[in-house]
Amino acid sequence: MAQFRKQAERRLRILATLTTPSEQPVSNTSLAAGHHSDDKAAERTALAILVAISFCHMVNDTTQSLLLSIYPMLKDSYALDFSQIGIITLTFQVTASLLQPVIGMYTDRHPQPYALAVGMASTLLGLLLLSNATSYPMLLVASAMIGTGSSVFHPEASRVARLASGGRHGLAQSLFQVGGNIGSAIGPLAAAYIVLPRGQGAVAWFSIVALIAILVLVRVGVWYGAHLVARADQGQRRVSLNPLSRRQVGVALAVLLGLIFSKFFYTASLSSYYTFYMIEHFGVSVQRAQIYLFIYLAAFSLGTLAGGPIGDRIGRKKVIWFSILGALPFTLLLPHVNEVWVVLLTIPIGLILSSAFSAIVVYAQELMPGRVGMVAGLFFGLAFGMGGIGAAVLGELADLTSVELVFQLCAFLPAIGLVAWLLPNLEASSARSKA
Repeated sequence: MAQFRKQAERRLRILATLTTPSEQPVSNTSLAAGHHSDDKAAERTALAILVAISFCHMVNDTTQSLLLSIYPMLKDSYALDFSQIGIITLTFQVTASLLQPVIGMYTDRHPQPYALAVGMASTLLGLLLLSNATSYPMLLVASAMIGTGSSVFHPEASRVARLASGGRHGLAQSLFQVGGNIGSAIGPLAAAYIVLPRGQGAVAWFSIVALIAILVLVRVGVWYGAHLVARADQGQRRVSLNPLSRRQVGVALAVLLGLIFSKFFYTASLSSYYTFYMIEHFGVSVQRAQIYLFIYLAAFSLGTLAGGPIGDRIGRKKVIWFSILGALPFTLLLPHVNEVWVVLLTIPIGLILSSAFSAIVVYAQELMPGRVGMVAGLFFGLAFGMGGIGAAVLGELADLTSVELVFQLCAFLPAIGLVAWLLPNLEASSARSKA
């Protein structure tokens, strides 16, 4: 045990350079070379951690996307209507959203390095139940277990990304997020080529990948726990001062909530009902509709990867502003064009809309310093919650009218991006406070 502690502390004296720059002068060439070597080792370790949590985020979101992607099969197998489909999504999204801020607030004060593995274990059990479900209530329970796993995973995983960022918070958040978006893109393909041809029982195959992710997250938990020990030993807990007033913070949070509503209500229409729209409006096959959904989700992944680094370079407010409002011309066109153009338009829609979330999360973390877990839980929770409510509301609307009308109405949602003008410029505010 003592040997393990010494090894952990040695590793984390290196890793401390990721979050706390050294203030001691280099006295000689050999010391400088040693610091250079430590920096390189720290960068390699941090990159490995970011890749690990990005991979696990991919697994987590593959299961979520898989659930959405097998809706046509579940609809036929259980004779479900659109309202019941919406309730499945609502059940998943509510369990994935309501717990997240609570977990984030708790882990801000009491970090839980192995909560990541526990959350993935809940996802694994949800997959097994989903593969063996024989009734609608069992589908709801399986959806709730997958949602709970996601709720436990996201706040702590986002904190790990920030710890391993080396100050490049937007880049780290994007790398973390892009894993989830890749998983979301994989889900439809997995449904089209694995689950749909073989039936509901094939969902159990994905529990193997979830088990691998659990093992990876146990190792990440070791790094995370050792990192916390090193920071506690050094007595270093740096918290940035927020130059904004409480009123300014409140206004900014309200604006961000409006943007989350706009983004995730619209993405709920695409994620939950895009396949139905293509099947009913253009008469395409289920498998072809899943491929179209994959194209949109792949574009969504690329946009996520770009949003964070661009925000690091030009400012997050500019990225947030463009990433919501910039999609409006394309969303307005989408319900009025042919099949080919629908597919083509979803590419810029996915690229532009997806660039927002990493920037929003990091902006909110800078808005409320010292509350990384709570902010991550709140905004991931809001994202899931808005998506769930949107899916349920839009499902009811689709039953009462048509999926086509749903897409026509949702096309105007990105116009809410105009409120981004009200966001304060945190970089300018911080500079004024230092001056």
